[in-house]
Amino acid sequence: MITHTNFATEPWQLRETALDLDVLAQSESVFALSNGHLGWRGNLDEGEPHGLPGSYLNGVHETHPLPYAEAGYGYPESGQTAINVTDGKIIRLLVDDHPFDLRYGELTSHERVLDFRTGVLSRSAHWTTPSGRSVRLTSHRLVSLSQRAVAAIAYTVEAVNGPATVAVQSELVANEQLPTVSGDPRVAAVIDSPLRPEEHYAHDTRLRLIHCTGESRQRVAVAADHIVEGPEGTTYAAESEPDVARLTVTATLAPGQQLRLVKFVSYGWSAERSLPALRDQVEGGLAAARSTGWDGLLEAQRGCLDEFWSSADVEVEGDEEVQQAVRFGLFHLFQAAARAERRALPAKGLTGTGYDGHAFWDTESFVLSVLTYTAPDTVAPVLEWRHSTLPGALERARQLGLSGAAFPWRTIDGAECSAYWPAGTVAFHVNADIAAAAERYVFATGDQEFHRGPGLELLVHTARLWRSLGHFDADGAFHIDGVTGPDEYSAIARDNLYTNVMARKNLLAAADAVSRHPDRAQDLDVDAAESAQWREIAARIAVPYNRRLQVHEQSAGFTEQEPWDFDGTAEDQYPLLLHFPYFDLYRKQVVKQADLVLAMLTCPNEFTAEEKARNFAYYEPLTVRDSSLSASCQAVLAAETGHLGLAWAYTREAALMDLDDLEHNTRDGLHMASLAGTWIALAQGLGGMRRHLAEAGRPADEGRRAEEPEALGRFAPRLPSALSRLAFNVRVRDRRLRIDIGQASARYTLLAGAPLTVVHHGTTAVVAVDAPVDLPVPPSPDSPEPRQPKGRAPVTSR
Repeated sequence: MITHTNFATEPWQLRETALDLDVLAQSESVFALSNGHLGWRGNLDEGEPHGLPGSYLNGVHETHPLPYAEAGYGYPESGQTAINVTDGKIIRLLVDDHPFDLRYGELTSHERVLDFRTGVLSRSAHWTTPSGRSVRLTSHRLVSLSQRAVAAIAYTVEAVNGPATVAVQSELVANEQLPTVSGDPRVAAVIDSPLRPEEHYAHDTRLRLIHCTGESRQRVAVAADHIVEGPEGTTYAAESEPDVARLTVTATLAPGQQLRLVKFVSYGWSAERSLPALRDQVEGGLAAARSTGWDGLLEAQRGCLDEFWSSADVEVEGDEEVQQAVRFGLFHLFQAAARAERRALPAKGLTGTGYDGHAFWDTESFVLSVLTYTAPDTVAPVLEWRHSTLPGALERARQLGLSGAAFPWRTIDGAECSAYWPAGTVAFHVNADIAAAAERYVFATGDQEFHRGPGLELLVHTARLWRSLGHFDADGAFHIDGVTGPDEYSAIARDNLYTNVMARKNLLAAADAVSRHPDRAQDLDVDAAESAQWREIAARIAVPYNRRLQVHEQSAGFTEQEPWDFDGTAEDQYPLLLHFPYFDLYRKQVVKQADLVLAMLTCPNEFTAEEKARNFAYYEPLTVRDSSLSASCQAVLAAETGHLGLAWAYTREAALMDLDDLEHNTRDGLHMASLAGTWIALAQGLGGMRRHLAEAGRPADEGRRAEEPEALGRFAPRLPSALSRLAFNVRVRDRRLRIDIGQASARYTLLAGAPLTVVHHGTTAVVAVDAPVDLPVPPSPDSPEPRQPKGRAPVTSR
């Protein structure tokens, strides 16, 4: 747990004021650096002690057979696991032959700081050897946002209380020994030593290692170069062997003298390129880094983040912990996507190997929904990655006897990796989630090139899936049977409401898109009859509703199932999936994570205000939040239905998911979707940002007069008593809009771009640059507070 006095609450950085080895693995996750292509966990410079060593390249993985007790047609045959690639961040120190190891000698002080504005992890320590010699060391580490292949470290050691002979060993290390991460011996064997050596090199101050994975045949090259600054007599020597390359620098330091080492590291990988080509690639990246220099990399890093924060910053007055947490979350979201460039965004980013490094629907539904309005340039490349896996999704659909595309539930390279088909193969809503992300991106950016190209193909092929997956009954209603929605405690259900309304959204967006681009529709063999059928299905799709209870059903018949015995469930029996069989969970009224509640968030026009209130009151006592995805969704609907205190409690839970290690697995990496959920809870919940005004697939300004500003936002902000102010920015159609909310009024300020129309609690206003609009915030409706399952109230404080 990082519920710890060593971690300070500060608005723009995460500071650890002393080292506690009991939370070392968690700290490695929260101090991780990445740029979407390359990730370094926040391991100590010297490499040991460690919780989980981690250096990752987005997409680099090893394959292994998936276990099945019985064979079955259509089961995925191979799993994929992200691997720890060559570690370039290790810098070991010896002082008078004593290795610098925090478990020995005397550590007088130790501090680490992750600065969200500079993107630099800094460290300082004062250490005394067992023989009494003291040194002071500092290091600054970055993973470059401007040069995607490059990471760098500036490392300084200073003698304090007398002359000291120091040796600094800068290393590249492959196949580091890892803690056991899998109970499956086949997977453990794959992960244990995944890299097979092909080349090693060391000369002057340069190092290089090249390896290849055994099964996936992905070649990984890493090169390093150094700048050495020390007193007269400083020497260095380089050496290498298959899994280690090392530069050793030695110097004798008088008190106050320093030895400084700047280390530049360049990474590259490919499943197609030759060894010489990859060698040249990393050497070229290294040359560019040296040319830029340490100071140049720092300046570029700050520039990238300055631009990001100018659009993305959120200000929270009244809760210092959430203020820190939302910036922590936004920083990690941005660095997870900044240079991903047509690669997946894993559920843990590049901060750890949790979930085997797989990407899920979390990416499109949570992470991209935030980045679309804060850093839209990062979104198209991720959707283009999904589009690049379209051939595999088309083939997977054919294998399942379906039309269109069936994208995987969990994957690294586009192949389905879920061995548990009730939660994987039949969670078809992932296809509508991808379509919704594409439609959202096009609305927010107006990117017609994307819309005509990858966006249209994603919409069309996912729309085709729904027609083949469902059927019309005798009364003309369209049903989709045997699917699993977001709630993984219900599976193989009929007419999962979330799946159906998202399918409707998908079908309408596809029909509108092909009508706007008839030439592209012709390329994809979409004729008027197919488009008309999409609209007919959308109009007739079943939406389960219990008229007696006057609530929507999560799936057909759900409200008639036996309720779960919450009073008979002990608090230590959560998460339920670890203590009860799935067959029991599947047949009871118990919800792992927001499902119908999520449908009300993503498809708000499907429900009236009264229906939302009744639905939220019904499902709140059934939802146990055994998933980190849930709290933010419940926060938004709690705010919308007038439960501001509860909304704030859920917001805090989402915000502190990793900083407080609420699910006890931060050691495996950060929860990217929950980090995104903090922004969602604040902006869409308390900030009242209710998705855009346009219907699915239609431009927001359709039907307006030429002189009218575009209608680009609907807001209904209200703050809980705990907050005095909330402010956030959104980017939409080349505008930057700032929403500044107090207890009694809200101000809308256009920071850049043409005038636009906003709707505030039903009142329409035009906002222009230098012409902010102030509007009153009406009081919240008074309604009974819904209860949660016994022992499952939101976790709100450290």
